[in-house]
Amino acid sequence: MKVTPTALPEVLLIQPVVHADARGFFTERFNQRDFARATGQNVQFVQDNHSHSAHAVLRGLHYQSTEPQGKLVQVQSGRVFDVAVDVRANSPTLGQWVGLELSSAHHQQLWIPAGFAHGFLVLSEQADVLYKTTTYYQPQAEQVLAWNDPSLAIDWPLAALHSAPLLSARDALGKAWSDAPRLVVSSAV
Repeated sequence: MKVTPTALPEVLLIQPVVHADARGFFTERFNQRDFARATGQNVQFVQDNHSHSAHAVLRGLHYQSTEPQGKLVQVQSGRVFDVAVDVRANSPTLGQWVGLELSSAHHQQLWIPAGFAHGFLVLSEQADVLYKTTTYYQPQAEQVLAWNDPSLAIDWPLAALHSAPLLSARDALGKAWSDAPRLVVSSAV
């Protein structure tokens, strides 16, 4: 596996080894030992999630105010623009974001450690996004950061859409960056 730091060095782009030929391909989706060696992250995943979304659906930006989640994200089918925003109170990159296109064709994964809000925009006709989390989902702790907050200035690829982004009622009411809780995250999370 090849690991590449992004513009936010803790957020890592992971390219697993893919064995492909005329019959198709084989890849290990996850191997705890290899993940720890390649990333330096000795984390335990406790939950696997699967999100199926139509074209132009924008999900996020989500994070938990208590027991923040680290996420290992991969697109099983389709293409998405995946975004992580640093919400760690004492971070030198607080309020900065990174966005990358992930697709099933490239088999890439994105490691987003605890302390980052996460969201994605579906660029293909539909997309299936799989992600592992390091803590359990806690609805009472969920925070939603406004996807279009001007102070964050996330450069979503909206020109690639044929319509405005499709949002859930909850995501449409995301908090402004100035009102969003910041997190204190230990490096062990």
